[in-house]
Amino acid sequence: MPTKTIPILETKRLILRGPEPEDYPNFKATFASYRSRFMGGPLNAYETWMLYAAEIGHWNIRGYGMWMIHDKETDETLGMAGGWFPAKWPEREIAWIIWPEKAGHGYALESTHAVRRYFYNELGWDGAVSYIDPKNLDSIRLAERLGAVKDKSAPSVDGHDVVYRHPSPETLASSQIGDAIEMEISHYADPMFKPKGYALD
Repeated sequence: MPTKTIPILETKRLILRGPEPEDYPNFKATFASYRSRFMGGPLNAYETWMLYAAEIGHWNIRGYGMWMIHDKETDETLGMAGGWFPAKWPEREIAWIIWPEKAGHGYALESTHAVRRYFYNELGWDGAVSYIDPKNLDSIRLAERLGAVKDKSAPSVDGHDVVYRHPSPETLASSQIGDAIEMEISHYADPMFKPKGYALD
């Protein structure tokens, strides 16, 4: 089977590229750490390897997947964001994770905003959800900043997550949600900006 050509996305501070073998050490370190506790971790070495293989294979099977987030200036990896729809998932998901030492700089907001725009504008998605552990308050806050709202009627993956439904393309186009996200991203891009309170992704 030919390898899926993965599009490259660019934002103010970031370049999003498909996962490569050289990105694996950061992925392994994160999913073996406490940071991954809301995503099925911490994982052992075999589980982490299998998950990373699935990240790469998802692109060939589904035609979309998770991008690796790179700093535009240094090219270091910061985390992952993209689409996720494995077997038995009720709906297509928009997901993200930032490496522990890179959290609190708005990278998840900036990258997730970009991948959602790609899915809507280029792939024609009419919506998406995010499945979030109810104890993962950082991700819940991020979903809400993206305009997603809790959908109590939507089926969950395993009964232990809450479903946040992202606004449709039409809602985004006719509301101020997108403008508010762009404004917040511009604040994070300002080297003098210091978020108040607890740092959010």
